[in-house]
Amino acid sequence: MNRYFKAKIKDNSPLNRTNNLLTIEPLDPVIDPEPGQFYMIEAGTSYDPLLKRPFSYLRKTSEVIQFLFAIRGKGTSLMKEFKKNRVINIIGPLGVGYPLPGKNCTPLLLAGGTGIISLFSLVEKLSNKSYIIYGAKSKDELLLLHELEKLGDKLIVCTDDCSFGKAGMVDKAFSEFLAGYKLPGSSALYACGPKPMLEAVSRIAVDRGIKGFISLEENMACGFGACLGCAVKTIHGYKRVCKEGPVFPIKEIIW
Repeated sequence: MNRYFKAKIKDNSPLNRTNNLLTIEPLDPVIDPEPGQFYMIEAGTSYDPLLKRPFSYLRKTSEVIQFLFAIRGKGTSLMKEFKKNRVINIIGPLGVGYPLPGKNCTPLLLAGGTGIISLFSLVEKLSNKSYIIYGAKSKDELLLLHELEKLGDKLIVCTDDCSFGKAGMVDKAFSEFLAGYKLPGSSALYACGPKPMLEAVSRIAVDRGIKGFISLEENMACGFGACLGCAVKTIHGYKRVCKEGPVFPIKEIIW
C-alpha cells in the first residue's frame, strides 16, 4: 500500500479556543500506524504554504483517522477552515513509533502540553496498564482529560500556574512520583513534550536506571529524510527526527 493517499474531511470541530479535532476518511487503502508515528497533511491547495505539515495521529479506526492540532500559524489557520467533504492529500504513516513495553514492564507515560497527542494512541493500546503524568501551563491547555482518566491505571495532572491538579511542571511531578510509589518489576519511560521537559525527565530516568523513549518535536519540511532539516545530535551522530525518529531511546540523545 502507498503512503501517499487522499482523504475526505468527515469533521473538523473546535475542541477549545486553540485546538481542533480533525477527522478524515481515507479514500485509498492505507497502512495502519504504530503509536508515535506521524502524517504530513496538506494545509492548502496553493503554493502558499507550499509544504505539508507534520502531525501525530490521535486515533485510527477501521474507517477514520483523527488528528488533534493546535492553531499556531498560517498552515494550521488554514486547516481550521477545512470544511466537511473537502478532499486533501496526506502522506503517512511516517517515522519510528514507540516500542511496546515487555510483559512485566510498567509503562510510565509523561506528556507536556500537546505532547499528549503523540502518546494518546499508546495510552489506548496499553489501556489501564500505564501510569500517566500530564502537565500544561494552565487548566485551559489540558486536553483529553476525560479519556485519559478512563485509560490510565493512574493519572497525575499538573499545571504551571496551579490552576488544576498538582502545582509545578512534569519533571517535578515525575520526581515526586518516583519517590512516593514502589513500582512492581521494571519500568519504561515514554515521553513527549517541550524539549526542556524531555531533557529534564530523561536525566531523572537515567539517574534512576529507568530505560525509555522520547518523541522529539522538530520543524519538518519533507517528512521522509530528504531535506535534513530536522536533524538532532545523538551518540551515533546526527539523526533525522522524521526518519530515524521521532521516537528515540533516551540514552541516545545528546542535549
